[in-house]
Order: sequence, then structure tokens, then C-alpha cells
Amino acid sequence: MITLDRAGGIWTVTLNRPEKVNALTHAMLSELADVMENAGDARAVILTGQGRVFSAGADLDEARAGLATSDLWERLSGAIAALPGLTVAALNGTLAGGAMGMALACDLRISVRSAKFFYPVMKLGFLPQPSDPARMAALIGPARTKLILMGGQKIEADEALSFGLIDRIVEPDLLIQTARMLCADTSQAEADIARTIKAICTAC
Repeated sequence: MITLDRAGGIWTVTLNRPEKVNALTHAMLSELADVMENAGDARAVILTGQGRVFSAGADLDEARAGLATSDLWERLSGAIAALPGLTVAALNGTLAGGAMGMALACDLRISVRSAKFFYPVMKLGFLPQPSDPARMAALIGPARTKLILMGGQKIEADEALSFGLIDRIVEPDLLIQTARMLCADTSQAEADIARTIKAICTAC
């Protein structure tokens, strides 16, 4: 349910459970965390999904059984944030719930216009993963973070772009091509230079 392509030093990690709108199971989260923890040698990483939805968040049956509060979510987003190469979330569709954490941890987020963004944990009786509110607020500010996490608002792609939640809207058939183009300079640069530039930008 997770596929990995390593062509040209750019790792493309794909959520591949489209029949279940890429809802994440414990096994998928664990595999994703393993992949990201072992991606330190990748020059860049693209995270995307198969089908028309990036991810509906946690699989509901497994969420009720404890997945919603698992530390795997934080392990995954922490592993993505720690990668030295450029990370791009190529959002092929709607991004919901805890799945937002992995996109927030990426350096860049590009999206198709049909995508919607929402994080209804409060309504479901859960807290967001610990690092998600701070990462979201760093991108869009505290008030808009509350709009999503407390106001329960579903944000469409145009509004997400104006907020700064995503960085670019892309036609669906150009999504992966655009993500790879964004990774091209980093993948071809000297690794130490790319790593240092990322560190300087992150510290700003």
C-alpha cells in the first residue's frame, strides 16, 4: 500500500490505497516512517497519493482502535522534517485529518485545484498531533490555524494558496512532473551545499 521509486536520486513515495481514499492504517504509517527514516541519502523526496484523494487521514476502524492517538504520526512527520534533502508534498487530491501532518512537515506543498484541506480532530474527540499546530501556524498564522482546527473549516485549494498552506496549484497531469522539476536543482547540486541551504532557510 506504499510504493517507492528511487529514480535519479529523487525518491517518490506514493500512498497506494485508492479504493479506501488512501486512508492510513497502522501498517502504512509504520512503513512510511521506516521509508522516511531511511531516506537520508535521497537528494529529494516527493510524497504523493494514488487516485483522486491524497489521504482521508486515519482508517476509521483503526482510528477507533487507537491509531488516532498513535505516536507513529509524530514519528513520521518528524522523520520527514529531519530529511536533509528537499521534500515536496505533491497533493493529488483532498488532504484530511492526521494525514495533514506529513504534508506540513514537507518543505513545499503543491496541489491540484480540486483538493480540499480539513483537520476535524476536535469534532472527533482527539487532539492534533503535537507538532502539527505549530507547523501550520508557521505557514498560515495562528488565527487561520484555529479556523481549521477549531472552526472546522474545509479549505479549498485557491484559499489554501492565498493562506500559504500550499505553494502552487498544478494541473493533475503535470503534478509529478512539476514536483520533479522543483527537485531538479537540489538533486543535481553538491549534497553539502543543498543541505546547508536548507538548514539556513529552515533557521530563518
